Amino acid sequence: MTRVEGNILIAEIASAMLTEPFSQAQPAVGIKQVNVKPLAGDRVQVEIVGTDAPPIAEVSSVKAGLVMAVVLGTADFAEESEVEITVTADRQDEGYNPSNSSVGTRTNTPLKDVPRTVQVIPRRVIEDQQANNINEALENVPGVVPGNSSRTPFVVPVIRGFGGFSGVNDLFRRDGLRDPFISSSAGETANVERIEVLRGPASVLYGQGTPGGVVNIVTKKPLSEPLYEIGGSIGSFDTYRGMADLSGPLNESGTLRYRLNLAAGTEGSFVDFYDRDRYVAAVVLDWQLSEDTKLMFDAEYSRFRQNTNAFGLPAVGTVLDNPNGEIPRERDLGDPDADERKTDLYRVGLNLEHKFSENWQIRSAFNAGFRLSDEFAVFEFGLQDDNRTLDRGFFDSTEGFDISAYTLDTYIKGKFKTGSIQHQLVTGVELSQEVTTSTDNVFGETTPIDVFNPEYGNLVFTPIANFDDRERKRGLGLYIQDQISLLDNLTLVLGGRFDVVSVKNDDFINVTTEFQQNKAFSPQVGIVYKPIAPISLYASYSRSFQQEVGRSFDNSIFSPQRGTQYEVGAKADINDRLSATLAFYDLTRSNVLTTDPNNPQFEIQAGEQSSRGIEFNIAGEILPGWNITAGYAYNDAHITEDNTFVEGNRLNNAPANAVSLWTTYRISKGSLSGLGFGLGLFYVDERQGDLDNTFSLPDYLRTDAAIFYERDQFKAAVNVRNLFDIDYFEAAENDLRVSPAEPITVLVTLSWKF
Repeated sequence: MTRVEGNILIAEIASAMLTEPFSQAQPAVGIKQVNVKPLAGDRVQVEIVGTDAPPIAEVSSVKAGLVMAVVLGTADFAEESEVEITVTADRQDEGYNPSNSSVGTRTNTPLKDVPRTVQVIPRRVIEDQQANNINEALENVPGVVPGNSSRTPFVVPVIRGFGGFSGVNDLFRRDGLRDPFISSSAGETANVERIEVLRGPASVLYGQGTPGGVVNIVTKKPLSEPLYEIGGSIGSFDTYRGMADLSGPLNESGTLRYRLNLAAGTEGSFVDFYDRDRYVAAVVLDWQLSEDTKLMFDAEYSRFRQNTNAFGLPAVGTVLDNPNGEIPRERDLGDPDADERKTDLYRVGLNLEHKFSENWQIRSAFNAGFRLSDEFAVFEFGLQDDNRTLDRGFFDSTEGFDISAYTLDTYIKGKFKTGSIQHQLVTGVELSQEVTTSTDNVFGETTPIDVFNPEYGNLVFTPIANFDDRERKRGLGLYIQDQISLLDNLTLVLGGRFDVVSVKNDDFINVTTEFQQNKAFSPQVGIVYKPIAPISLYASYSRSFQQEVGRSFDNSIFSPQRGTQYEVGAKADINDRLSATLAFYDLTRSNVLTTDPNNPQFEIQAGEQSSRGIEFNIAGEILPGWNITAGYAYNDAHITEDNTFVEGNRLNNAPANAVSLWTTYRISKGSLSGLGFGLGLFYVDERQGDLDNTFSLPDYLRTDAAIFYERDQFKAAVNVRNLFDIDYFEAAENDLRVSPAEPITVLVTLSWKF
């Protein structure tokens, strides 16, 4: 639809998502300015300002999208004044401020129209920081902190005070689908396009999940134009990495496209004996079967090898005084001759999308994953009274500790009107199954070690328990959501989901079978009001659930753990390229398991935890070439009810204050064109190390830096992490697992695009 206002031609494109707002001055004779920006309701607006006369537009369709040809006044003048604007589906560079996300609504809704806090970490930020694992990338989200050591194979973030290993398999989604493997695969980012973080309960669209939020990993998709990129990195502690990213059409019509991502790397650490290898190969085929139907197939293989688990060090001797002195930060308290973890991960997926009309479409997505893992780990068991002798245990799963998971999610999206009220509906059904098989796994005790004078090898293993079992989780979820545009500036979001989740455990040693099933309903209500176009005010109420496994003393099944959140906030477009969000939230986690005071060997659901806070983030381009993503989070997360821990204790790994800032500047003109600089500041307040609040980790301010040069298809970068080489601790799982962070590290990267 087009209209003319003075010398300005205004065109609105429906059913479209804009990768990034942009403008260009004097693109042709007679054209003064072109501005392109997103509008609410999946629309894009193009403003073309004529110098002396309003332009005239003709729009035609092409295989990649639309072409808008603009002429001024008469046909005689058209040839020298034509401007073409092509709208395509590729998302190769979103800059620092992506305007849209599907994680909050499953529709391409502008972020300012979502009544929740959603933060996107785009590919540009990941590349500028050379964040080669998900843990590093998530540091850009204020208040998201690690719950464990980055040297373990696990990705365990804490969001709004909740997280850690509790329910970590329910935290991640991959392209919108449940994925229990991301948390245990070291979080490689080679084929990651963007990371979307939806904070707070999200069960309406995504089923089981932690109350802190959902992290959706969006993988790279095929491009319509050829891309051939190779690169390599070399860095501190014998870090080496190579990658290749290839994409383009496979036929002349461009209806069949592919993308292939390859990465291989090895890295050491300041920790003694540490060595880790990671490999990933991912391929995606995108087939446009017809104008209205698209089929996408993806497959991925990743391999992970690590020779020591590097769980951490005791609190006594690191953050607490030890009469024997300070434990060296590089100390490995496992055993280099025994420790080893091997993981092979296979993924396949199918995604079918069909448009019934301009307003209605269906998507059916399936993924399957298979993790084959064997591990031998020596770990800390307890520190003796001499404060130097560490009792140790071992876990042997070399015969297999495997997981297979399947998800089928089918939903319909549609737009319709009831009178003057516009609706955008999403409704669907999700089926999932996850099977964990432990084959001849052994847990036991092994030889103690002197933390100040360790002697490795010559271990004696004493088995305590054997595991040979299979746990099967199945889920059925029915959900519906309606985005209701009551007025042009007032939107109401209503949603609900009903889930049935069952858990069956077969114990092959004791020849027993346990089965339990739970049902849960999760509602969501949100409202967005725009007093003026650049500002959105919103409020929302949402709930989540998470299956608890086990039974109480009276043999009753545990109810699902619930999360309940109230959130209000404001979102503002400071300009076309810079936006900010301010949020206030009150989040409660209920039905938390605690020790049964009458039967200490059992648990009851008498626990409750509360998290309240404020979050602010800003992202985008301040001035041409100067980009920023930054934020501040205040969080008060504590125990409100419990039979074991003191009410009022703070939750562990939940800092009261956290600040993140990453900014870059690129020179675009002159002899230094292509040269850029980056600076990062990451502050994390003091955190409790356990729920007993017996010790805390000190606060820290880490500084990162980068210098890079881009010219044509070539890019070179030097990234420095922990520039001033400060000593700090990134997380604590308990008083035996306090994780020192990396000292200063340098990474040099070269890449070419052909």
